[in-house]
Amino acid sequence: MRRYPRRFRALAAGLAALAGYVDAVGFLTLGGFFVSFMSGNSTRLAVGLAFHTHAAGIAGGLVATFVAGVVAGTLVAGAAGVRRAPVVLGCVAALLAIAALVAQMGSGMAAAFVLAAAMGAENAVFERDGEVAIGLTYMTGTLVKLGQRLAALVRGEDRRGWAGHFVMWVSLTAGAALGASMHQWIGGAAIWLAAALAATLAVVAGAIGPIGPALDPVSRSGRGAAAG
Repeated sequence: MRRYPRRFRALAAGLAALAGYVDAVGFLTLGGFFVSFMSGNSTRLAVGLAFHTHAAGIAGGLVATFVAGVVAGTLVAGAAGVRRAPVVLGCVAALLAIAALVAQMGSGMAAAFVLAAAMGAENAVFERDGEVAIGLTYMTGTLVKLGQRLAALVRGEDRRGWAGHFVMWVSLTAGAALGASMHQWIGGAAIWLAAALAATLAVVAGAIGPIGPALDPVSRSGRGAAAG
């Protein structure tokens, strides 16, 4: 996280909040399945297969749709070049708007699958060497890094490295709390707010400029030495 300038870290936190919001809405719509947390759906798939329940089909379909969203988002990002962040987020906003329309038509299940595709595509915003540089829709890896940075803090090696990972987790959790509240209040129409947030983040991403490769520690230390 600290390898990116602050404006990009703020964008990442906003995207994590969006993912938490959408995941909570999808979870409540589907009654216990996820639209951004595919580890949970993989477990649901395995349990469903073991007990021969329809849950396996739902979970497997969500995983496949999420992966398809990642593929589509990555292809769009590659074609967009330095404009990948606003372009990808524009596509995410469009998918979320489609999901909102589908939900209003009375098909919550179909809407949830569109949500999964949108969340897969979102992960193409931050890439480095063809790999995800910042996980936006899942927090297990982030929590592992948080624990490692806290260990470094205890050893007196790094006093601030944990903060960015903590902010990402809090952002996703806060977004999920808002999503759950909005779903309880207005049901499937809560997806419209997610579409509006994604569109806003697309505009922000375009305004703050291209997201370049994250600096490696050697580059950071070299730049600091040059500045000194």
